[in-house]
Amino acid sequence: MVSKLIDALFGCWHSHYSFPITVRPGTRRNKAAAVTGTYVVCLDCGKEFAYDWQQMKVVEPGRDNAAGVRSLATKEAS
Repeated sequence: MVSKLIDALFGCWHSHYSFPITVRPGTRRNKAAAVTGTYVVCLDCGKEFAYDWQQMKVVEPGRDNAAGVRSLATKEAS
């Protein structure tokens, strides 16, 4: 219980990301890659985030621009 409180107050800042990883079409996608087809991983804690190659930044999965990014990713892949 104490460790959860410490993690909530002093958790990971997600400042070190891996190189963007693009999932091949037709393969199983994780939750982060389902948004754009590309994701990055925090090298400190291991959490995965959706990544947009067009904007070159991490994308919030609940935002409206995620649908537009998904359509761009499928057009470029085909």
